Amino acid sequence: MKKLKGCLYSASESNTKLPDLGPDLIMSEILPRLPAKCVGRAKKVCKEWLSCISSKEFVMMHCRHMCKGSRQKILSIGQESCFISSTTVDLVDEKTMITLPFHVRPSDVWILSSLNGLLCVCLRNTFEMLIWNPLIRSCINISDSKSYGFFKIYSDAVGLYIDSSNDYRVLHIKRGRFTVDVMAYSRRTSHWKRIPFLQKRHYHTNGYVWSGGTFCEDGLYFTVFQFWLAGDIVIIRFDVNTETFSEIGFPYVGNGETCQGNLVNMNNKLHVFVSHGFIDMAVDLWRYEGEHCLVLNYTC
Repeated sequence: MKKLKGCLYSASESNTKLPDLGPDLIMSEILPRLPAKCVGRAKKVCKEWLSCISSKEFVMMHCRHMCKGSRQKILSIGQESCFISSTTVDLVDEKTMITLPFHVRPSDVWILSSLNGLLCVCLRNTFEMLIWNPLIRSCINISDSKSYGFFKIYSDAVGLYIDSSNDYRVLHIKRGRFTVDVMAYSRRTSHWKRIPFLQKRHYHTNGYVWSGGTFCEDGLYFTVFQFWLAGDIVIIRFDVNTETFSEIGFPYVGNGETCQGNLVNMNNKLHVFVSHGFIDMAVDLWRYEGEHCLVLNYTC
């Protein structure tokens, strides 16, 4: 902040006024570098700023800047305490203790999904789901009286995503007897909406294990594998614009080996780390281009 003030002071001495910066420069170079709390306050300046800051493009710019240097943070939840620390080597020992905005022990908080600094968490004592931003100390309880928004361990799956209207949403996949029930929560309207799932029903059984959702481009992705059959694994894609599900083939490793996959968003491209083998385990990195995948690297 001192540097910024110094720059503005020097600019004023040279007869350069703040409006001369232009709205495009402010939106593209200044606002994306501000902390999350300041960006939230900037939304109240005018409708133009609110529209710009709420766009998906601005969110991506802000996240890229936040991931640089000391601005990248790690949330650590222990048995009795919760704190935020920096990823920078020389600041790694600097920790900021935070108070949970809900009345449970830190060890009773399950993190279900994360996106752009937001977390979807579940409270172990009540199984209620909440959207939580640890940096600005705010949270929203998204469970309601109709039993929506209550997480069931070992059967449910959750993913955070942004839809075409730049609304943050939570996709909650609940598995019951012979059914897969899908609900989407809107942060903007604070309401749940039912979404139809695939016609196939075999993903409902406890023999299948679902991962948490990974948001990438316009899709929310889950890995689903059958616990009892080696190599029987598929990727389920939820199109956030059309609100439809589809199946994507999992990378083929051959020889019927037992394998597992971990999805990750790298530079807004879907990647998957595939571990396979039993005694001599190997890990491959694959990248998806549409529904096709390309192996990038092998790591033993």
